[in-house]
Amino acid sequence: MNREFRKEIFLEVYGWIRLIFFTIAFALFFNFFIIVNAVIPSGSMEQTIMTGDRIIAFRLSYTFAEPQRHDIVILPDPDDLRGELYIKRIVGMPGETLFIADGQVYIVPEGMYVAEPLYEHFLNPNDPPRCNFGPITIPHEYFFVMGDNRNNSMDSRHWNNQFVYTNNILGRAIFRYHPGFTILQ
Repeated sequence: MNREFRKEIFLEVYGWIRLIFFTIAFALFFNFFIIVNAVIPSGSMEQTIMTGDRIIAFRLSYTFAEPQRHDIVILPDPDDLRGELYIKRIVGMPGETLFIADGQVYIVPEGMYVAEPLYEHFLNPNDPPRCNFGPITIPHEYFFVMGDNRNNSMDSRHWNNQFVYTNNILGRAIFRYHPGFTILQ
């Protein structure tokens, strides 16, 4: 082999190694700082999201905006922050008092004394919630979250750390990409 040919091979291999390295670095950066890619481990969000569905959540959703009621969020297990990721829906906001009577969620806004029933169009009408809970007042900078499948969901009603701290929300679920594509709301 002549010297020119070896130099060409070296440059070609070096170019591929550089491309692979930067591709992996970009993918890792994107996955750790921009999105959360998750597989749904349980039926706690059924009928909205099914067991085994794959979703993407956007980590920067709450950089310039506050979480809103009914956002679907990804968070670490509140009782073991290094553990499994959960996906739940924000039901109670900071400062509110929340209680559940015969499966209906009621909210008492901060500074008010009248409870308002919470309209939740995403619940399965064929399996209405059957629980009672509360009342409980949500501290500032915390949220109360529940699964859409209320009769089969480990959520704020059952955890030792009932409230989810704002900074522990990893991102807002944007879409399901498997099976099929669906925008999540």
